[in-house]
Amino acid sequence: MKVKSLLASLLFCTSLSYAQSEDNTLTKKEKTEGWKLLWDGKTNAGWKSTKADGFPATGWSTEGGVLKVLKSARGGDIITTNKYKNFVLKIDFKLTEGANSGIKYFVNSSGIGCEYQVLDDDKHPDAKAGVEGNRTLGSLYDLITADPKKPLKKDDFNTAMIVVNNNHVEHWLNGVKIVEYDRNNQMWRALVNYSKYKKYADFGNATEAPILLQDHGDEVWFKNIKILEKK
Repeated sequence: MKVKSLLASLLFCTSLSYAQSEDNTLTKKEKTEGWKLLWDGKTNAGWKSTKADGFPATGWSTEGGVLKVLKSARGGDIITTNKYKNFVLKIDFKLTEGANSGIKYFVNSSGIGCEYQVLDDDKHPDAKAGVEGNRTLGSLYDLITADPKKPLKKDDFNTAMIVVNNNHVEHWLNGVKIVEYDRNNQMWRALVNYSKYKKYADFGNATEAPILLQDHGDEVWFKNIKILEKK
């Protein structure tokens, strides 16, 4: 009887672990909390080009449970067809050697907005550009430097999380907060005026906007793209 009970427990734990780790799906807990998938793991539904109504004909792949931007294919950036205001966004990403990409939010119609930098800090020169590392992985690109002690897993998928509560924003990497800031205030405007974004009126102050994945000409993989909208 004890052996049967133990076996049943092991089978239950194994099945639970599998359910929690299955890509591009939501757990029962996530569904209860209100999470939604932004990518179904198979098609381009819910996404479009920043320059056209449809999804790019080239440059992006949706095969094998991975949304992949292809190297030098010039597909262009893609955005969600819906807009978001207050939210928690989670995205698993994997960099190829020397790759550069980004996750943008509060973007304007041209795709300019706040960016969670996705970068190979060791091999891409942009990591040494900007001011005091504000173009490194996880940073608010060209504005605020991510914590240099960030817990990056090389040659593997990492989980980026962006938390927006009105004007308060946080960047997380693998469960650790690496950037925190407030926008729409005097300090924010001063920060923007000292960056490459100073020429864009009211940069980063949108009330709501799509989520954008950047095509910077390098191969980068994305999966498990999900969002929890807040009131």
